[in-house]
Amino acid sequence: MTGKGNMTDILESMRRIFVPIHRAGYPFIAIGAVLALVLGLWVWKPLGWLFLIVTLWIGYFFRDPTRVTPLRDGLVVSPADGRVSMIVTAVPPPETGLAPDPMTRVSIFMNVFDCHVNRAPVSGRVVEQVYTPGLFINAELDKASEDNERNALVIEAAGARIGVVQIAGLIARRILSFVQRGDELVAGQRFGLIRFGSRVDVYMPLATQILVGVDQMAIAGETVIADLKGEEGPRHFKAE
Repeated sequence: MTGKGNMTDILESMRRIFVPIHRAGYPFIAIGAVLALVLGLWVWKPLGWLFLIVTLWIGYFFRDPTRVTPLRDGLVVSPADGRVSMIVTAVPPPETGLAPDPMTRVSIFMNVFDCHVNRAPVSGRVVEQVYTPGLFINAELDKASEDNERNALVIEAAGARIGVVQIAGLIARRILSFVQRGDELVAGQRFGLIRFGSRVDVYMPLATQILVGVDQMAIAGETVIADLKGEEGPRHFKAE
């Protein structure tokens, strides 16, 4: 029993150290590894080491760790790793099909070091999924919600319709969506990925109780950002 217990501990430690890599990153890792080998052997060895470092960073960028999602009807979890950059009242993008009325919008900005696998903020059915081409301005700017390339989902959950918009950033050039209209999602389920820096906006009814603060760091699929039913206690935030 002791031997089995030790082996289980070792395997668990290895899983924590060697985080799984999302399959979307495999082509980039392969290209980087080939370039590192070719440049290091036949061009200039320091250049090969440089591309090896770049390849390792690409593997880190496409990491896809396991997340433990709190499940309760009405809870809204963060769809992305990153910093809560804005909590504002805004009209959702017209392509979502949501009513042109103000909603509460929580924006989460991902830098190039954050995990970029996006997760469903709520459990429910995808009633709309629309890709909109656009610009690639800084995703931290408010106008990026209207001007940038984006992919919008509308999820029907807990008697409400929640808008989730993936927004390409300054160096992001590809938004991936793993779901389509009619799919049933579970909160915390992977629904997409944005390559190399971006933002995700969540649009919720005005009466939604917000449970995060601006500049707070969020973890996709784990951090509770809001409660549609207002059953959580009030929260206060203090930066140090």
